[in-house]
Amino acid sequence: MSVTVEEVAAGVTYPLRGAVLRPGRPVEMPGDDDPATFHLAARTAEGQVVGVVRFHPNPCPWRPDAASAWQLRGMATDPAVRGTGAGRALVVDGLARVARLGGDLVWCDARAAASGFYQRMGFRVVTEPYEISPIGPHLGMVTELADGAGTR
Repeated sequence: MSVTVEEVAAGVTYPLRGAVLRPGRPVEMPGDDDPATFHLAARTAEGQVVGVVRFHPNPCPWRPDAASAWQLRGMATDPAVRGTGAGRALVVDGLARVARLGGDLVWCDARAAASGFYQRMGFRVVTEPYEISPIGPHLGMVTELADGAGTR
């Protein structure tokens, strides 16, 4: 599947974020409207949003030595397109943008079920599993950025 990735307003991400990640809970997250935060959407040729993600500067709890850490958060892909490259396109684009902004590390609280995807994208697990209520088990993951690209 061919998708284009573009920076979008937070509100564009809410329908998919709400359906996939936050059913029955508010879709807005603190920091969505922070000027340093950016949101990306993967769109099909027809313009349908099939993937979303948010990146924002935030110190990494497991790597406090990182000079400029960013958090990947709120990543969701339409279940109908999983495995087609939409999620990969979002992460590749987001890591490149963070690197251009001077970021040296990207981290996330990855749902345990999605950890394999993040590992394939160059993230490594740095914690034991932990619970985020009411969502479920998570793993802390990081990827270091060097020379404008993530470690992939």
